Amino acid sequence: MEASKNDEAKILPVIIGTAGHVDHGKTQLVKHLTGVDTDRLKEEQERHLTIDLGFASYRIESTGQLTGLVDVPGHEDFIRNMVAGAATIDLLLLVIAADDGIMPQTREHMTLVRLLGTPKVLVALTKVDLVDPEWTELVQEEVTEFMTGLGFRNAPIIPVSSQTGEGIRKLKENLDQLIQQ
Repeated sequence: MEASKNDEAKILPVIIGTAGHVDHGKTQLVKHLTGVDTDRLKEEQERHLTIDLGFASYRIESTGQLTGLVDVPGHEDFIRNMVAGAATIDLLLLVIAADDGIMPQTREHMTLVRLLGTPKVLVALTKVDLVDPEWTELVQEEVTEFMTGLGFRNAPIIPVSSQTGEGIRKLKENLDQLIQQ
């Protein structure tokens, strides 16, 4: 999604970035939010694994304003690429799969994000369609405790499914609100 000349005045100086463990659904979620598949390399598409940074524009629905979005790799072999992308972000979209919970790269990415001084975090609890509601609640409690321990006590946690679309509207609303703050 490219900005036209009319959009230039509406571009906000805010960069959203993803983070989280490999295979938790970062790129699929970005596609839902932006309409862009940020896995542009042939190898990424064949392996269904983000290797390099991906970029997309994100439009706030209520105002039409644009922001940039950086999708980072989650695999530990590509941590340098993750750091390169995370170094530019103002707002983190942390992606945690409900069927896995907090995993090693979740912790590693959050350590790096804290060191880089990212001020705002929104958590997308993905793959909720793969677990029962009680399990989702347990994982939400674990994530709340994890985020509180990192100093992000009030980070919203939004359950979503890229397969069914559940929670995507609420995620966008929370994301838009944080961007505008």
